[in-house]
Amino acid sequence: MDALLTALADPARWRLVSLLAERPRSVGVLARLAGARQPQTTKHLQTLERAGVVISQRAGQHRVYALRPAPLRDLAAALGRLADTADQAGGPRETYDRYGLSLHAERLAAKEPGWADDRSFRFLRSLAARPEPVWRHLTEISLLARWWTPDDLRVSELVFEARPGGRIVHEYRDAEDTDGSGPVVGRAEGVVDDVRPGERLAYRLSPLLPGGGPAFTAHLDLGLRPTGTGTDLEVHFRIADSTVDSADFVAGIEIGFGQSLDKLAAILAADSGDTGDTGDTGHDTDARSTK
Repeated sequence: MDALLTALADPARWRLVSLLAERPRSVGVLARLAGARQPQTTKHLQTLERAGVVISQRAGQHRVYALRPAPLRDLAAALGRLADTADQAGGPRETYDRYGLSLHAERLAAKEPGWADDRSFRFLRSLAARPEPVWRHLTEISLLARWWTPDDLRVSELVFEARPGGRIVHEYRDAEDTDGSGPVVGRAEGVVDDVRPGERLAYRLSPLLPGGGPAFTAHLDLGLRPTGTGTDLEVHFRIADSTVDSADFVAGIEIGFGQSLDKLAAILAADSGDTGDTGDTGHDTDARSTK
């Protein structure tokens, strides 16, 4: 496949392939139609033959080349599979496009300090676990690290002191940066405000700008309510102290935090023995922004 792609990447060889798609032709005819010298055309045809996309045979004083359709069909099928993977509903590309639209809108809105203050988001997840294990996943480092980053990211440093006044640090890198050699993708620092085990958790968290200053302050209030099948987790996310440079962070809140909560729901469903499709657990999923 690599040899085929390399061979087809040259515009002169692509022109020859197009001519051979019409019918087999001799080297001299191909050179004339392509407006090239015959030695150059011969070299291009030899490259295409080594790549398996054309065949040749001698007919009298001429060498005639013909196109082999099968490699092109295989390439077309491979490209189609790549396109289908990228275009799958709910996949990473769809998330990328959603973030791009949000990013554009937030950058236009970020004209002066305080531009996003009092913007709020509400998230609701019905989780397949009782409040006690849910609480542990919200406050214990080893469990929190399993879900508290969006897709394609991993926790690289995590501190969560589950007591009023407790310190919070959440640093993350690209998920594929397994050895920590790449740059830190993001870091947030904050403090815990209220702790009611199994009932309520409130804290403040500030994503840091590249220079180290806070982009904004997020006030998060997490409420747990037991249900007949598990726990309803409701999260209120409110923005304060927003800077002009916070637009990129604000644009990712609904998508990124929603992905994290989806991971939490999937983990709890798996831990409870649910063998169904954790990508769609059947739980309520609600995330919206209000101003």
